[in-house]
This record gives sequence, C-alpha cells and structure tokens, in this order.
Amino acid sequence: MSRHYDYLSIGAGSGGIASANRAAIRGAKAAVIEAKAVGGTCVNVGCVPKKVMWYGAHIAEAIKYSEAYGFSLDKKGFDWGTLVRNREAYIERIHGAYHRGFQGNGVDFIEGFARFVGPNAVEVNGERITADHITIAVGGRPQIPNIPGAEHGIDSDGFFALESQPKKAVVVGAGYIAVEIAGVLHALGTDTHLLVRQDRPLRNFDRDIIDTLTGLMERHGPQLHPFSEVKKVEKESNGQLTITTMNDETISDVDALIWAIGREPATDKIGLEHAGVHTDEQGYIRTDKYQNTNVEGIYAVGDITGEAQLTPVAIKAGRLLAERLFNSDMPDAHMDYRLIPTIVFSHPPIGTLGLTEVEAVETYGEEQVKVYKSGFAAMYNAITPYRELSNFKLVCVGEDEKVVGLHGIGEGMDEILQGFAVAIKMGATKADFDATVALHPTSAEEFVTMR
Repeated sequence: MSRHYDYLSIGAGSGGIASANRAAIRGAKAAVIEAKAVGGTCVNVGCVPKKVMWYGAHIAEAIKYSEAYGFSLDKKGFDWGTLVRNREAYIERIHGAYHRGFQGNGVDFIEGFARFVGPNAVEVNGERITADHITIAVGGRPQIPNIPGAEHGIDSDGFFALESQPKKAVVVGAGYIAVEIAGVLHALGTDTHLLVRQDRPLRNFDRDIIDTLTGLMERHGPQLHPFSEVKKVEKESNGQLTITTMNDETISDVDALIWAIGREPATDKIGLEHAGVHTDEQGYIRTDKYQNTNVEGIYAVGDITGEAQLTPVAIKAGRLLAERLFNSDMPDAHMDYRLIPTIVFSHPPIGTLGLTEVEAVETYGEEQVKVYKSGFAAMYNAITPYRELSNFKLVCVGEDEKVVGLHGIGEGMDEILQGFAVAIKMGATKADFDATVALHPTSAEEFVTMR
C-alpha cells in the first residue's frame, strides 16, 4: 500500500501544520505525519502550557497586591491539580481545532513515526508514502546532562507532567525555559532555586535588562545560584534529592529537580541517511534562505534548523515555504530572520528586539550608538508594598538615530513589544518615536517619551 502527495510534512508541530495547511489552501494535495500529539512542543509541552502556568503565577501575584487595592481576601490556598486539569482541557480543545483545520483544508493527518526510505519517500506504520515536496519539521527534545544521578531529575516535558506541586524545587539552566519555570514555581509558592553556570541567566540579552531581573530575584526570589554547575544528584531513602555542585554547595530535601539546560534536534532516528540529507555536528539540518536542504525537494523548518527556535518563526517559515512552492505570485517567498521580537515570561516579563547595546557598539562603533533609557515604577504595583522599577531601553545608531534595538522588563512588556516590532521592522527612527503621541497612563508610553 502506498500514497502520493504534492506536499508532505514530517511533524505536526507549529511549522509542519502551518506549511501543510497553506500548501493545501494553495491547491496542493497535502498531508502531515505526527508520532505524538498534534501541535508539537509548543502546544503540548512548551509555550501554551507554560503561558497558562504563567497566568496562574500572575494571579498569585495579583492576590499579593490585593490588600493595597482594598481587597480583603480569604486565602484558602492554591490547588495545583485544578490548574493542571484546566490547562490540559484547554490543550485538548486546541487539538480539536487543529484537526478541524485539517479537515476544512483537506489535509490528511497521519499518526505514526515516519522514517525516510528514499529521497522522496518515507515509511510510516508499514506504509510507503511519497511526495514531490517533503518538509522535515520534527522539532527538538530537552537535553539531560551526563552526570551521576541525572536520571533522578526531570526535563521541561516532565515539569508539565507533574501532578502535584513540589514543595522545594531546583531548576538548572540559564535560558528562557529555566527562567520561566523557576519564576512560575516561585510565584506559586514552591521554594525554588535556579542554578546557572555563569554569573547570570539570559547572558545574550541586554545587560541592563538582566541586571534588573537578577536584582528582583535577589529581593524576592527565586533564589539564584550563580557559577553553579551540578556535580552529582543523590536520591535519599525518603524519595527526596540532594544536589551537590562543583563548588561543593549542597541543596537537600529537593522534591523536584528540573533540567532546562538546552534542547537538541530530533533528527537522529528519521533515516536522513536514506534521503541523503546532511546535518551539522549537532544534528541540525542547515538550510539556505528558502528552507532548502542539500537534497532537492526536501526542506526543513523550525527548531531543527538551529535558527531562532521560536514558534512564530517556524509558522512563518513554513507558510512562506508553501507560498513559494505553490503560489506562482510569490516565487521568491522566504523567511527574514532579522529583527525577530522575543518575549521571556519571567516575573515581570522581558521583551527584546534587535541589537543589544554591546552588539550595536560592536557592529557600528561606539561613536555611532546612542542609547536612551527609562526606569520607572509601573502603576500596577506602585501603590503596593512591592513597588519595583521597570526598565526600558532604546538602542539607536547613526545621525538619524535609527532604532536598532528595543529592550524592556516590566509589567505588560509581553503585550507592549508587538506594535513597536512593526515600527522597527519598517525602519523607525527615534524621531518617529518622538512624533508619536503617548498613551497615558501606560508603561508603553515610556518608549515614545525618552530623552
């Protein structure tokens, strides 16, 4: 038994779904193959459940502020299980929406694990499926370190499988996943420790912004352990863990150890050698700007390319690939990987776009760079005992002060960034920002009133 398609996506994550649906809309006979749950990492063990948990933590913070706003609440505690059940029910509704989308667009959904058996053919569930165009969109998986006792910890996938709230948790990692998980656990009441190998988390972000984040951690938690690398993990007779670092620091009575040290591409078991597709030493499938691999008719999108591993990037790259292949009006369609806005759902959230101050100086020279900053207390917490400064920053270059970087940490930054990203993508200058009437009273207005 065999089938043939115009377009086939291996992986029904963000990039695979988006590209297959767009290909079908443009008239192609399309299918997606998925070995796990539809929606991939983002929907099932990534940005969607993370954001739900972040909202739960946000509500916990609002309760903390409530007395200053005149509320006297009867606080009966927090039920982790209720939040998880409602989160998973929401994800199931998203699954249903995806399947309805496939049906409406005429995309075949094939459940199973696909392996290449030739340049234009895969095998899944014993069936050979061929296609003129095949996109690899299998995503990545969390990494676990090779140290004694590492198996006693869980990865970020395991965090979303927790059925009960840990009383004490250690999160290991310096990236956004580690920062977000640690922030959620801390806000919901877990005694949380964040271990990072260097002096700070998010080292590639603008230093002023991360200085603000680490200052908040020092004052309010989670407890940050800089220059801390795990040497070994021991499981005690009561089931709790003892973690020892390379500095011989010991953290005991740990209920959950969460590894968030990075992700790796899931390209090693799909038979790429049978198709002749090359990977780099880390397993990433490198492509040209059109998402082409080294084999004609085979493409790659999403995390497996090693480029800007973010859900919206995979979606946009997948859609533009389908447009190029099946829309004669867009023969040159391709993803522009410059100026990609990014949000970290820390507490408070961080938004960043473009060059940091250091990167701008390295690129243009110090004499060409002008930086504008604003530190202020957001009204939301300014009237509470938990008053903290938000910090916003613009990085500009040249005589016309073109904005090449925008960075911020503070209440609402997750919703502020998108509109400014459009302006900067269009080439906005500081004068354009200055010419815009401020929305008052908001945090966003700080970006158009800086001096």
